[in-house]
Amino acid sequence: MAVAPDGSPVELYLRLPPRGEAEIVDGVIESGAEILELGCGVGRVTHELIRLGHPVVAVDESPEMLEHVRGATTVCSPIESLALGRRFPCVVLMSNLVNTTDSQRDAFLATCARHVAADGVLFIERHEPDWRPKEGARSRLGDVEVSLEDLSIERQHISGTVRYEVGDVSWRHVFRARLLDDAELNTMLASAGLELVRTLDDAGRWVMARLNLAA
Repeated sequence: MAVAPDGSPVELYLRLPPRGEAEIVDGVIESGAEILELGCGVGRVTHELIRLGHPVVAVDESPEMLEHVRGATTVCSPIESLALGRRFPCVVLMSNLVNTTDSQRDAFLATCARHVAADGVLFIERHEPDWRPKEGARSRLGDVEVSLEDLSIERQHISGTVRYEVGDVSWRHVFRARLLDDAELNTMLASAGLELVRTLDDAGRWVMARLNLAA
């Protein structure tokens, strides 16, 4: 089974459906605006953005993931070291990548800052700032059943294992997340020359940012 560098099984990600992410982005930016998508995986959201009329440059460090992306310009690269030498009207950092370790998050945000246009926007998906998952909690994504195991919660730090099941097949993915409220996120954005504009949903999962031209 093909596996991405972070341990994500490609077969699993091919089963996960879009969950309205593309519509959130499309509802804010101009029609037909080009998008730089960081960490696109197998194109679960990429394909929806293209369907909505947006050209997409899709970036992922896994060639096995990128093999499944259709209709976009694909770039195989770690997000941290990406340097395309151009800027985009829209940059998207999804999949709670901003909730990673401090050093990696800083590198991700620096990449966003050097690729978003002066009048462009950055969309960030994060865990809800007040997220408190429960051991054994279950949900469904398409035909995939998802549950949480081995949870540890210490203030803003949450770690555990996500278990994905389809029939008799299961996958496990260990995670560690650092929750970020608006003030903390804005401080981290400022270090990269960015600033928080506003949240885009009631849960606070999606935020919009831009270059801080006054910095």
